[in-house]
Amino acid sequence: MTATREEKNYARRIVRHLAKGYPDAECALHYDSPFQLLIATILSAQCTDKRVNIVTEKLFEKYPTAFDLAVATQSQVERIVHSAGFFRSKAKNIRGCASQLVEKFNGEPPQCLDDLVELPGVGRKTANVLLGTEFGIPSGVVVDTHVGRISRRLGLTSETDAVKVERELMQVVAKKDWIYYSHRMIHHGRQVCDARKPLCEECSMKRFCPRIGIT
Repeated sequence: MTATREEKNYARRIVRHLAKGYPDAECALHYDSPFQLLIATILSAQCTDKRVNIVTEKLFEKYPTAFDLAVATQSQVERIVHSAGFFRSKAKNIRGCASQLVEKFNGEPPQCLDDLVELPGVGRKTANVLLGTEFGIPSGVVVDTHVGRISRRLGLTSETDAVKVERELMQVVAKKDWIYYSHRMIHHGRQVCDARKPLCEECSMKRFCPRIGIT
């Protein structure tokens, strides 16, 4: 369904407030290359960025490139990523991802969403993070728990499935704003719009936010 002019205007108003409140918002993951950002994002599933940064400091010190990680053993990687949760599947995915990068792309992540989502452990969210953050390519809207929750509270979507939320946000948010919309929403979720105790009185959008789902 195509968004109405009113819906797009409302989304623009939200984008303006986010830009004013968080002009320097950026990805919180630590990395030194596109490969490292891709691996860090895979590890961030159901894990905090803070924890991922602790894990990847050791991981990237030992395996800084796809060529290094591709030849690591499962047990070696499991030991390092254990505290990130789901360590067996994550270790398998990042090793498999590194191997395919070496085999198909000379160790470097491709700049194409369709190619990225074919890699082990990489879905739309991870691909969007890499393409937007590292390459400036607005391939979609990154929808994590913060982005989904706040977008619902603001009435931009009523969906709970991340893919459906992304589809609706791509209709109302201008493409040029897709990348920073997510970065700024995440910062807003951490600083103001908390899941349990949102600081509504401190929010710059309190005058027009419908506070859907907040009791």
